[in-house]
Amino acid sequence: MLLIASNNAHKHQELREIFGVLAPALRLVTPREIGLSLDPDESADSYLGNALLKARAFAAAAHGKGLWVIADDSGLEVDALGGRPGLLSARYHRQAPDGDGCAALLTELRGVPMPGRTARFRAVIVLIDPSGAEQAFTGLCEGRIGHGRRGLGGFGFDPVFLVGTGPRMMAELPPAEKNRISHRGLAAAQAVAAMDD
Repeated sequence: MLLIASNNAHKHQELREIFGVLAPALRLVTPREIGLSLDPDESADSYLGNALLKARAFAAAAHGKGLWVIADDSGLEVDALGGRPGLLSARYHRQAPDGDGCAALLTELRGVPMPGRTARFRAVIVLIDPSGAEQAFTGLCEGRIGHGRRGLGGFGFDPVFLVGTGPRMMAELPPAEKNRISHRGLAAAQAVAAMDD
């Protein structure tokens, strides 16, 4: 079994979809499903640091249960904003007017032409095996920030993120396609390969 070291329901769903394709025989469980209640403070200064904080906290709480543990930290890096919101992407959403980070981002980029709207999603996944050994994996998904929002899928900045050089927003992709090319999907594929070694 693989414990998802997160209390975020969106991440639970996305990781279950990703692993359902990559490792269908693997059972993923949430903290609540095994009676864990903790909320580690994400106070590190890097994606790796935050993923480690979460993975280690949940691994310690689940010690002795024979579980693998997976945690991730991710963010959107916009070149025209010097890499912001980056590590603070979740906070950017929470602090935006009406909690609408997409609208805040579009406002910040008003007037920036498409060639200057390059961005990427970055995810770092930490995997801890039942013995306590740790591994980390990084996934990147390059794209641009559109001039508006489209699509009903995904979450976070997906409605304003144009994938690669194509015309579709991340939120317009079917889940299976998104999970194959997304930052989290790419990092998770590396984690699955490591679990199979």
